[in-house]
Amino acid sequence: MIFSRKRAAGRHALDERATNLPETEDAPSVPAEPARGPYDVTEAPAEVQRLDLGSLQIPAVPEVEVRVQADQQGVVQQVVLVHGQSALQLGVFAAPRSEGIWDEVREEIRQSLVADGAAAQEATGEYGTELHARVRTEDGLTELRFVGIDGPRWMVRAVYQGAAATDPSAAGPLARCLDGLVVDRGVEAKPVREPLPLRLPREAGEAAAAGPADAAPTPGNR
Repeated sequence: MIFSRKRAAGRHALDERATNLPETEDAPSVPAEPARGPYDVTEAPAEVQRLDLGSLQIPAVPEVEVRVQADQQGVVQQVVLVHGQSALQLGVFAAPRSEGIWDEVREEIRQSLVADGAAAQEATGEYGTELHARVRTEDGLTELRFVGIDGPRWMVRAVYQGAAATDPSAAGPLARCLDGLVVDRGVEAKPVREPLPLRLPREAGEAAAAGPADAAPTPGNR
């Protein structure tokens, strides 16, 4: 088994095809990095500039603005990437060693949305089964696209808004950020579904300590 992470159906299809090729005596099987992420920190490509938020490391992609909301202690409450008229909200959670949790989490999200009167339906995307929803906000109807990726003892939840919610091809640089995301799960035991800790980079944390913490662009990742 080349990769240690549990891969959901439809996820990293190119990787799966590549690793299922027959072996030959001239080309022995050699463990390789996945073609794309989100990556576990143990398998992430080296020499890539990333914004280190602790459990999440976000690749620097031109024209993508990273907005981080944190409390006075520098604990990150929300991470949103913005490009043009689209946004991508990121979250990462603890998961069991033996199996992924996205299928169960997705169904709970769907039930919650429906209970609130929103329209929600499943669809197949690049990472497997997604959840597409239309919710009513103060600004009117808003389209959302929920994407989940199960990794080794973690799950990334990504929520697209704006044009990228209804047209995956419009995700562009935001999709590249998701493809290059790195998760540092750590070794501590954590309850399943507990959010993994996120923190401000050191320079941003010092600025937050000096004044109120609002959702604002994070320096160095434009």
